[in-house]
Amino acid sequence: MVKRYLSLVRFDQALHLLKTSFAIPERTELVYVTRSLGRVVAEPVYARYSVPEVSLAAMDGIAVKSRDTFGASDQAPVTLNDFARVNTGNIVPSRFDAVIMIEDTWEVEDKFQVRKAARPWQHVRPAGEDIREGRLVLPKGHQIRAFDIGALATYGIVKLKVNTVNVGIIPTGSELVPLGVRPSPGQVVESNTVMAQVLLDSMGAHCTRLPIVRDDPDLIEKALRTAAQENDLVIVSAGSSAGTRDYTAGAIAAIGELLFHGVAVKPGKPMMLGKIYGKPVIGLPGYPLAAQSVLREFAVPLLEYWGLAPLTKYSVKVKLATPLSSDLGFDEFVPVSVGRIGTQYWGMARSRGTVVQMSTVRSNGYTHIPASVEGYDAEHELKVYLTTDPANIERTLIFSGAIDPVLEELGNIAHDQGLFIHTGSAGNTGAILSLKRNSCHAAPMSLPAFSFLRDCRFIQPYLQSLDLVFVNIATQEQGIASAKEISPNTLDAVCWINSRKDTPARILFDSLLSSHNITPSRIRGYGNEVATPGTVAAAIRAGQADAGICSKGLAVSHDLMFLPVAQEQYELVMRREMLDDPRIVTLISLIKSPEFRAHLDRTGAYCTTQTGRIRSISSDNIEIEIPPASNSLKIS
Repeated sequence: MVKRYLSLVRFDQALHLLKTSFAIPERTELVYVTRSLGRVVAEPVYARYSVPEVSLAAMDGIAVKSRDTFGASDQAPVTLNDFARVNTGNIVPSRFDAVIMIEDTWEVEDKFQVRKAARPWQHVRPAGEDIREGRLVLPKGHQIRAFDIGALATYGIVKLKVNTVNVGIIPTGSELVPLGVRPSPGQVVESNTVMAQVLLDSMGAHCTRLPIVRDDPDLIEKALRTAAQENDLVIVSAGSSAGTRDYTAGAIAAIGELLFHGVAVKPGKPMMLGKIYGKPVIGLPGYPLAAQSVLREFAVPLLEYWGLAPLTKYSVKVKLATPLSSDLGFDEFVPVSVGRIGTQYWGMARSRGTVVQMSTVRSNGYTHIPASVEGYDAEHELKVYLTTDPANIERTLIFSGAIDPVLEELGNIAHDQGLFIHTGSAGNTGAILSLKRNSCHAAPMSLPAFSFLRDCRFIQPYLQSLDLVFVNIATQEQGIASAKEISPNTLDAVCWINSRKDTPARILFDSLLSSHNITPSRIRGYGNEVATPGTVAAAIRAGQADAGICSKGLAVSHDLMFLPVAQEQYELVMRREMLDDPRIVTLISLIKSPEFRAHLDRTGAYCTTQTGRIRSISSDNIEIEIPPASNSLKIS
């Protein structure tokens, strides 16, 4: 029988139960100072000796008794009989309490003359100036930095105690194959526990990944017993959903206590918490994004509460580039790409599909939508937690529009110049709205002809108030992508997948049908609409349809057959003032570069005769000058 979530624990309740239902392990280990970076000190650290242990000269000169120099002046110089020559870092003999710089003395035969009195301890580093033996160096709970390690070594600290915990990680699922094995159809690489181990190890935990356990209740119970006996925390990956082969909840209840199963969190609803031998057992959902959320929002805070190194967390206030919906009653965590446009930070929400790991790979932050909120309108300001160095946000370019594989190579060469390109698929209509809102640096658009800007009914109303420029990336062919050969005379003999109304691909398809006197009602799948041409190509590759309209580049990248129908200009559309941004100047110089053109030519899917050409909305022939590539600004 399929189990149902009869009740869901609130996010804050689940976190409170996790932190308060178990004893803190208080486990420590002794590590060499050279391997202590990032670890948390388990007990106070004291200096083993004074630094310096004796008084040292801070300048090249002569060591003297300061009282012997009293009264010295230009009119009444003092000749010193008792002194010692010293260089910087030399020991100052104990009978002396000052050093006079050699340039402030006059040598008279074998003696020195001074014309200014020396202060006691002038230019002397007294014993214990830095630290005295037995004084506190680092308090308990301090996270060790690289500069701390230098000081610890100076003060004689070779080893020190740091906090740690033992974590046992159990992957479950008969469909799993280990890292390094290519999965067969129906199989999947076991990656969630690899991610968990790397993440928790970085906090100072000692993680042990057990072998993959098949979907068998007895085997899962055995693995749970072993892990709970040997570790302070147990994490079980998969088996926490409500399917017919999810045995983890039953196994926990059979040998321990199931505190809850199901949390009002998205992604991550199937998360469970159990107790075995007094140890916490966290059940991760099998879907990657859900597993990430549970690790970040539950496992990491628990280890921080136990005294391990906290993960670095930066936040920034951003405006949403597009509306962001959420289910009332659920705390939702959404991947976001953040970039600065002018003086404003903008956030572009990524796909929230629980199996789409690339959403987090392609984002540089995430936001938390509380359970009491149903979502936010575009331009709403909210907090985004960064998953990258904050300095990288200043080097990030946000593109919103029609996404083509050519942008991946542009992103590769831009990365070499210190730029990070984040793309969001919005189609031409979404691209124009982003430009009007000024929530993207540029909008990639596929335009059948330049006159299309003046004639197309869904773009024209928006462009009249915007001073836009168009940077040509390439000329590309649009046509029919298919898994098997198709001719224009057999359009009604196959199953199609279609693009949304008013998109260039949809307009092209409708024109193609009209030219062959075929009504849409005769086309199987005509009403099966998807958001982007990339989704069209992916659906055909997956066997969900026979054919659809997309670019040759997309067809080639998905190993599909291609029948050309029309040519389009693939352009980066941006506000004119963007040409003053040094990041955009660098980007355009890269588009014009021989390296980028050579890559496009090698694919065989693009024509580069107009690549790099910049035009304005008012004329097809106006060229807008920017500094040459040699003068472009490299972002460091």
